[in-house]
Amino acid sequence: MAWTWRFEKSDGTETEPALQPEEFTTQGDAESWIGEYWKELLEGGAAQVTLFEDSTKIYGPMSLQADGA
Repeated sequence: MAWTWRFEKSDGTETEPALQPEEFTTQGDAESWIGEYWKELLEGGAAQVTLFEDSTKIYGPMSLQADGA
């Protein structure tokens, strides 16, 4: 199993992330990574992310905007 993120602009179109993540072996590792780098990803042009396990969508899109921003 591989856990991956899809990076999107606010209109839902896919975009290249400012940081290139690895394929993660667990959902927790993927979520920890996004928690650590969301600001850099947002500044680099990604507005939202979607998490996949292999080709199955787990959840998203999830905004990278901080609450109240």
